[in-house]
Amino acid sequence: MTSTAVRRPAAGSRSHPRPGVVAVVGGGFTGALVIRAVLRRTGWRAVLVSPESRPGRGVAYGAAEPWHVLNSRATSMSVEPGDPLHLVRWSHARGLPVEPATFLSRARYGDYLADEFARTAAAAGDRFRHRLAVATAIRPEGDGFRVRDDGGAEVRADHVVLALGNPPPHRPAGITDAAHRSAEFVADPWAAGALDAVPPDQPVLLIGTGLTAIDVALTLTEGGRDVPVEALSRHGLLPLHHPERPAPGVSLDLPGSPNLRPLLRSLREAAAAGIDWTAIVEEVRREADRLWSGLDSAARERFLRHVARYWEVHRHRMAPPVAARVAALRADGRLRVRSGHLRSVTPHPAGGLCVQVTGEAPRRYGAVVLCTGPGRLPGATGPGRLPGATGQGPLPGATGQGPLPGATGQGPLPGAAGPLLTGLLVGGLVRPGPHGLGVDTDADGRVLDAGGQAQPGLWLAGPLRRGTLWEATAVPEIRDQVDRLAAALPTPNKRQQT
Repeated sequence: MTSTAVRRPAAGSRSHPRPGVVAVVGGGFTGALVIRAVLRRTGWRAVLVSPESRPGRGVAYGAAEPWHVLNSRATSMSVEPGDPLHLVRWSHARGLPVEPATFLSRARYGDYLADEFARTAAAAGDRFRHRLAVATAIRPEGDGFRVRDDGGAEVRADHVVLALGNPPPHRPAGITDAAHRSAEFVADPWAAGALDAVPPDQPVLLIGTGLTAIDVALTLTEGGRDVPVEALSRHGLLPLHHPERPAPGVSLDLPGSPNLRPLLRSLREAAAAGIDWTAIVEEVRREADRLWSGLDSAARERFLRHVARYWEVHRHRMAPPVAARVAALRADGRLRVRSGHLRSVTPHPAGGLCVQVTGEAPRRYGAVVLCTGPGRLPGATGPGRLPGATGQGPLPGATGQGPLPGATGQGPLPGAAGPLLTGLLVGGLVRPGPHGLGVDTDADGRVLDAGGQAQPGLWLAGPLRRGTLWEATAVPEIRDQVDRLAAALPTPNKRQQT
């Protein structure tokens, strides 16, 4: 298959593609899905600005080991809206015995995404170009935008879609600079080779007990290590697991309300009536954005403080084979899960790291691996982080040089937002969304500026829409976002199609 990639030109050079272009920044799952929708459903040309040589895999599916399994069934993971069996048919065409209820390996799902992206790109011909580069700044120009990359080249686009993926984990408070710089502290377990240096004969601490911690624990114990892996979080809650077969769906009358009480009452009544809890969770998930938008600000904050972690362990569940292995690891003592408040992490004089948990004596670990979720964005009101997430850190997807000349505002934002989003935020083109959970948008995904006005031509898709939406991180919800965004794109006029 002929490559559609365009190698970055020498620094300082400029690219002048024809008008009628949608530029997509980010080549993970969301970016690949946006490109696919633009090319298949609209008359626009598309340029992908991303360093990924095989777009679609992203962090979640590009760094997966064979034992990493999807957390949703095959029918939930199709890239084709309205066709839940698309992935199943793709698998059958390759001789894979996949059923609708199967949990595929993440690596295999990455193959599916990359294959679908390559098919779309090849069919599009000269309507598609891939610039192998990192976008570093975006600025308005005339009726469109100019995107600069880290090679010094610029792309002129009528529309720009930010598809930056999940934020990286944030540095918890109490981790000293010396500990954070040490080889024994793994800040990003998904970075290539990040876990290779973890000693197999010394105890390891995972900060966090969610799905990332589960994946890391599976990797660290794959070789049969005998020294325990410990996982620590404030609540000490592991994700629950899917049943072998999905429960029958239910339709519940879930009341929208400014406060949580009516909803919680309805859920308790449904559980008391004997409805399977997984079916209740799936129904709440289906209605989550409506319910979230109906809550007032105070109720949302209470949810984030007191309920969110319990929702997450019910909502983001382990696949049955993963749950079985985790249970076995815990039974033989190779995985220990506990609750506690992390006070400090410092280098240990004998090597490794010294960890202090409130109310406990300091303990030495051969390595500490950060497995927490993202915090809130800089400038957000209310508490500074989600339950279980500590500290502040950079916004995702922004590396390289700062904003383009002419961007308004000076200096970095609090929390070191990163060059790309810093340029957009200080220039007033974007603003943090509700409760700092993401970037603010309208219902179709148009980014809102500092004054709350939708920016014509500047769009957002993916997990950074969380806050405006509640469910914004999983494949079905991102697929719906992209579907709606593509439908909202205007039809290119004749001038743009010339």
